[in-house]
Amino acid sequence: MRIGRSCYDGKAARLRQEVMRLSRGPIDYSSAGVDYQRIDAVKVRAQQAARSTVRHLAGRGMRELERSRGESAYVVDVGGTLVASVTECLGTKALVADAVRAISGRTHYDTIAQDTIAMAVNDLITVGATPVCVQAYWAAGSSDWFADAQRMEDLVRGWQAACDRCQVAWGGGETPALSGVVEPGRVDLAATCIGTVPSGRLALGERLAAGDAIVLLAASGIHANGVSLARKLAERLPGGYAARIGDGRPFGEALLDPTVLYAPVMQAVWAAGITPHYCVNITGHGWRKLMRHPGSFTYRVDSVPPRPPVLEFLERELPLEASEAYGSLNMGAGFALYVSRAEAEATVRAARDAGIAAWVCGAVEPGPRRVVIEPLSIAYESDDLKLRA
Repeated sequence: MRIGRSCYDGKAARLRQEVMRLSRGPIDYSSAGVDYQRIDAVKVRAQQAARSTVRHLAGRGMRELERSRGESAYVVDVGGTLVASVTECLGTKALVADAVRAISGRTHYDTIAQDTIAMAVNDLITVGATPVCVQAYWAAGSSDWFADAQRMEDLVRGWQAACDRCQVAWGGGETPALSGVVEPGRVDLAATCIGTVPSGRLALGERLAAGDAIVLLAASGIHANGVSLARKLAERLPGGYAARIGDGRPFGEALLDPTVLYAPVMQAVWAAGITPHYCVNITGHGWRKLMRHPGSFTYRVDSVPPRPPVLEFLERELPLEASEAYGSLNMGAGFALYVSRAEAEATVRAARDAGIAAWVCGAVEPGPRRVVIEPLSIAYESDDLKLRA
């Protein structure tokens, strides 16, 4: 049988690509320009300075809930009403949308609008707050950025749709043109969210206890964390963002699947009469975030949810050891609820009724502060997550 030259050429090309990929070595967060040790140290220093400003509240008849410092949202008692607030930014996902537009023909700014709001709203609900209003911050490299009619229509429409999904008012915001600060043709997207915490629903971790169940909620994909790693990978893939992943989709389009808005799930959980003892939005730091609570507990995970194809692709192609993948990315679980064992299955049902897959994946145990993921033989120790002053 005669084998054509094209067959040999194809195999040789694939071999060259594989040799090139391996010769460049693995990609990690530090090589992608993100060093959490440095960032977290600044956060801790800022918390130390911020504590001294709490004295200003007393003169206004208000007080902070001190335990909320270091949590995902800050809570203040305003004359008997608990008000929570948070500010979050999208990060570099807009760069992916800009690059993929040439492939897909879509701006994708409708979906990254949802990502931006999700970053803030998903943090706010961890403390038991109902989101009330959102403010937008869209900072462009120049006023020319706002002249792209299709992109602006998609951004506005997507922002409005995400607000409607979470039943929050879009109050306004800021649209500065920051030449010399933001690069030309680029934008920095961020959101501030404010909400109120009804009586009896505060979840700052006082009720977390050994024996509580860990319920994980499904992620839609990479969400908006780990995008710097994904961008670095796209630079070395032969097809870049057009490379096909395991489910046949282009890598870039899979990266742009919008972050799940977990506010409707929490509303369903609360409506079922369940008040979580603690909640965690699994973003940067990956599953290390499961030990965000400052107490001495061991979080033992006995099963892991399925990984979205885009995360399987990232883990394989970067490549990442499982400990780094689960310590940096959501790996299929975007949110964690800690509830009494008796309410675990009801929590899962409430989430699924709200349209999001959920699983009872482990339990809280007495012991040193650490996360143990038994099926993967991974353990994260207390020193692997330092977010508090």
